[in-house]
Amino acid sequence: MRMRMRERERERGAASMDKAQEHCRPPQHSSRHGSGKIISCALAAGFIIVFVVALAVASFFLLRPRDPEIRVVSVHLPRFSSINSTVRMNFAQYAAVRNPNRATFSHYDSWIQILYVGHQVGFMYIPAGEIAGGRTVYMSASFSVDSFPLAAAQVGIFEVESRMRVKGRVRVLMYFTHHIEAAAGC
Repeated sequence: MRMRMRERERERGAASMDKAQEHCRPPQHSSRHGSGKIISCALAAGFIIVFVVALAVASFFLLRPRDPEIRVVSVHLPRFSSINSTVRMNFAQYAAVRNPNRATFSHYDSWIQILYVGHQVGFMYIPAGEIAGGRTVYMSASFSVDSFPLAAAQVGIFEVESRMRVKGRVRVLMYFTHHIEAAAGC
């Protein structure tokens, strides 16, 4: 009797071992299920790529960098003298520079140039600075122009040309830097 009990216990143990081994074996899937996972991963990746590209295009059109707008408000010659067909003067210009971008415009390497009959007679660098998005900054420049001879053909007429150039950069989304430049003449 004890023998039979031992045999039954062995059979039960062997049966439970078979069941345990069945649970430990990795499940066998057909190749159809594996390709479904690959397809769904590819679709998800495709949607993410399309979303990122659409976001980049939309942000470029919404945050597209534009050149600043320069408007010369006034020009003055506080000191002007003409002796023996030679001119000496002080030049003062007041200009408004508007930043139409949403991001801050950092300007550098900007200048004002005075021309008489196509030749430069005065020049001044504009100090570097920043203009907040959508704001207007008023810049004034005043400097002395060295003496220069009047043109013989223009007796009684005195005409000078003022050129202003503002150069700088706008940083969009903190990663993309765009170099922009604007010029105005008077």
